[in-house]
Amino acid sequence: MKKIEAIIRKSKYRVVKEALHEVGVNFFSYWDVTGLGNEKEGHVYRGVSYSTSDIQRRHIAIVVNDDFEEVTIKAILDSAATGEVGDGKIFVSDVNECYRIRTGEKGSDSLK
Repeated sequence: MKKIEAIIRKSKYRVVKEALHEVGVNFFSYWDVTGLGNEKEGHVYRGVSYSTSDIQRRHIAIVVNDDFEEVTIKAILDSAATGEVGDGKIFVSDVNECYRIRTGEKGSDSLK
C-alpha cells in the first residue's frame, strides 16, 4: 500500500477531485494549508501590488493499493498542472498496515 500526498493549488481542487473519481479513487482526505515556496502571490489593493510570502494550498492524502499508485499519480499530475511555478508537489510513502475500524479487517482488503 502507498500513501500519496499532494499539495496543489486551491483553484485546481475540483478538477483534481473529478480526475481521481474518474480513475476509481473515491476516498481521500483533504485540508487547507498555508506554506512557503518559490511562488510569490501578490495582492492588489487600491492599485498597489503587495507581495506576500504565505501561499494558500490544498493538501490531499490518499492511501491506495500498490496497483493504483501510478494511476492515482497520473490523475493528479494531469489535472493539477498549469505549467507555472507553484503547481505543487506529490509525495509517495509506503504504508505498512491499514485497519478498517468497523470490521477489524486489515491489509489491502480494508481499503475496498
